[in-house]
Amino acid sequence: MKNQNKNQILETDILIIGCGIAGASAALEAAKSGVRVIILSKNKKLEETNTYYAQGGIVSLGNDDNPELLMRDIMETGDGINNKKAVRMLTNEGKKLVDEVLIKELKIPFNRTSPDELDYAQEAAHSRRRILHVKDTTGKTIEETFIKKLGSYSNVTFLSDHTAVDLLTLPHHAKNPSYYYSEPQCIGAYVLDNNSKQVKTIHAPYTILATGGCGSVYLYTSNPKSAIGDGYATAYRAGARIINMEYIQFHPTSLFHRDADAFLISETVRGEGAKLKTKEGRPFMQNDNGQAELAPRDEVTRAIYEEMTNSNSNYVVLDLASYAQIEIKKRFPNIYKTCLKYGIDITKDPIPVVPAAHYCCGGVLVDTNGKSTLKSLYAVGEAACTGIHGANRLASTSLLEGLVWGTRASREIIAHFDPQRNYRKDDIHEWYYPEHGEEIDPALVNQDWLNIRNTMWNYAGIIRTKKRLERAKADLDYLNHRINKFYKESLMDEKVVGLKHGVQVAILITRAAFNNPVSRGAHYIK
Repeated sequence: MKNQNKNQILETDILIIGCGIAGASAALEAAKSGVRVIILSKNKKLEETNTYYAQGGIVSLGNDDNPELLMRDIMETGDGINNKKAVRMLTNEGKKLVDEVLIKELKIPFNRTSPDELDYAQEAAHSRRRILHVKDTTGKTIEETFIKKLGSYSNVTFLSDHTAVDLLTLPHHAKNPSYYYSEPQCIGAYVLDNNSKQVKTIHAPYTILATGGCGSVYLYTSNPKSAIGDGYATAYRAGARIINMEYIQFHPTSLFHRDADAFLISETVRGEGAKLKTKEGRPFMQNDNGQAELAPRDEVTRAIYEEMTNSNSNYVVLDLASYAQIEIKKRFPNIYKTCLKYGIDITKDPIPVVPAAHYCCGGVLVDTNGKSTLKSLYAVGEAACTGIHGANRLASTSLLEGLVWGTRASREIIAHFDPQRNYRKDDIHEWYYPEHGEEIDPALVNQDWLNIRNTMWNYAGIIRTKKRLERAKADLDYLNHRINKFYKESLMDEKVVGLKHGVQVAILITRAAFNNPVSRGAHYIK
C-alpha cells in the first residue's frame, strides 16, 4: 500500500453522520448555538432516510393520556427489559419537545379534528390514541421541513453523496505510539466522496452517529436500500460497545407485489379497523377481545409467518375496505395512491402483505445524553441503543426517540464544548489507497449482497433455531473473509464500502442471536 493521493482535510466542531430526525434534531440544536456543523449523507438526496418513509406518526400524549400510561405500554411491548431511566425521560420530555420543536418552531401541519384540537391515531399495543400524524406521510413532512430549516444556517454544511468509511480514532490512527497511553477517543471520520472516489479526512472534537438502522441486510425490508447499519459497523470497529443486536423487529405488513420495493402498509391501517385474513378471506387473528390485530408487532408478525407456512402461501391480505369507518382516500392518500399504481384499490380490495425487517432495537450503547462508551462519540436515533425499546419497539416511538436524543446530545455537547485538540493533525495517518486498485465488478457485489440477505432472512430472521444460526455464523464468517480481501484490493467505491459495513452488521446480529438462548420480544428462538 502507498499513499497515492493527497487527501482533503476538513475541520468542524460537530460532525453528524446521517440526516434523519435524530441527526437533523442534533444539527438544529447545535446550529442555534453557533458552532460549526457538518452533516454527512451517503445519499444524493439528503431526505433519503428512514424518517422520510415513516408513515404512521410520532408519539405524543393524547387527551386522556399521561406519561405513566405511555411508560407502561413501552415497557410491556419491550418485554420488561427496557432501560427504565431512559423510558421515563422519553415519556416526561417527549411531548414538550414535540410541542416546542415540531409544532411551534418547525410548524409541522399535524392533522387536526378542529383548529384547536390535534387528531390522535391508534396503533398496536398503545392503550390510548396518542399518535400525531400528517395523514400517512408524517416522516416525509418532518424530514423535508428539517432540511429546509437547516439550510437557513450559515454555520451548517451539508455533504451529500459522501460515505462514512471509518471513524477516526486515537490511538488507532495515530502515527506516534505515545498516544497509546491516552484514553481512546473519536476525532472525526474518513469519508469517501462518492463522485470523485477520494477519501477526505474530517477532524471534529465531537462526532454524532445518526445513521439509522439495518433492515436492508435482510431480503425483505420496509427500509430504503441504503439502511445497512453503517453506524453499527463503524462504531464496532472503533471500539464502541454494541448491544441488543438480536432484537430485530419485523413489521407485519409490507406490500406484497413483484414490482413494489419496500413499501410499508402503516400500522395505523389496522388502528383504523383493518383485519388480517388468509388469501381466501378467512380472518386468522382472533382473540377474546377481538383486538388481536393490535397486538405487539412481534406477535402479529409471527402469526402471519406461521399462517403463511401452514397454508404454503407467500402472502396474506389486509382488509380495510370491509371495516373502515373513515374516508380511506383522505386518511391514507399515499397508501391509496401507491397501491392503486399496482392495481389494488384499497377502498374495495384487500391488500396483499408480508412481514419485512423494519427496526433494530439494539445498537451503539449510549446514556441519556447519547454518549457512547468511546470518548467524544455520540449516537442517536436507530443507530443508538438507549434501552427504550427493550426487546421490541412500541409503534411510533422511534421518531420521538430521535427527536429527544438528537436534541439532548447537542445540548450536552454545547454545555461542555471544548474545541481544543489533544493531538496534532500531522500525527494522524492520511488515507492509504491500494497500490494497484482493481475496478469493482458489480456482479460480485450483487451476489455477495444476495448471499448476505438470503442468509439473514432464512437463518436469522423472524423465527430462529440454533442450527440455523450456526449455519448463518459459518456462512457469514467465510463471506466476511472474502469481502475484506475484495475491499483491500479494490479501488475505493461506495458499493464495496457498503458491502464491508453490511457483512459486519449481519455478523453482529447473528452472533448476538446465537449467544442469547432466551426467546423474548423480537428475538424468537424455536
